Amino acid sequence: MNRAGERLINGIVKENPTFVLMLGMCPTLAVTTSAMNGLGMGLTTTAVLAMSNLFISLLRRIIPDRVRIPAFIVIIASFVTAVQLLLEGYLPELNKSLGVYIPLIVVNCIILGRAESFAYSNPPIPSLFDGIGMGLGFTASLTCIGAVREILGAGELFGYGLMPDSFVPIRIFGQAPGAFFVLAALAALQNFIKEKRRNAGRSYQKIGSGCSEDCTNCSDMGCARRFYGEKRNGTQDGGRDTGTGGLEYVNLEEEE
Repeated sequence: MNRAGERLINGIVKENPTFVLMLGMCPTLAVTTSAMNGLGMGLTTTAVLAMSNLFISLLRRIIPDRVRIPAFIVIIASFVTAVQLLLEGYLPELNKSLGVYIPLIVVNCIILGRAESFAYSNPPIPSLFDGIGMGLGFTASLTCIGAVREILGAGELFGYGLMPDSFVPIRIFGQAPGAFFVLAALAALQNFIKEKRRNAGRSYQKIGSGCSEDCTNCSDMGCARRFYGEKRNGTQDGGRDTGTGGLEYVNLEEEE
């Protein structure tokens, strides 16, 4: 189950389909006028992703390689039809809001991409969790974008008013250009947070020179700012010979 957990984290964070891979942009930009639409579209896609990944993985030894893409589309289309009928029966308002983008899930590059790159070459359980992880990552992205657009464009969240009466809605966020603005801002925020975590604890004393500050693995033995010497074949470049035949790293600035 460790691998299943990794697939979940991978889809939600490391390879988020919207903010990292930049896939499925059509529904992302078109249906996220509200948080409810984003949540509905995301969960619908998650259901199709999970079930199609599972069935494609189960049938991977039966589906001929030359016709795998048509086979994928048939399997995906079957689940999309089932999900659309369920929406029509139990959530007609949501189905009407999402409109043509429900049938277009059949050719969504996220679903076809996961079927081709993962489900067709991996066992059923990891494939199922890969679909769930990617779907939840897509759902979280669409819901976040829809929430920001709904708050700024209408002063509401999931239909409930959040802003005071004096708030003037920024109508552009309820229109097509607003989707681009919010997507760009959230993607930039995510990249900033990742870069901040990656650089946590890193020293910037030598960053101006372009130095990586990894002196023990540096190939530039003549670097004037090198902190450590490395003994090779019984000799020491600025360090001390211990006579053990091993490596000893010595601070050259202290030696000087």
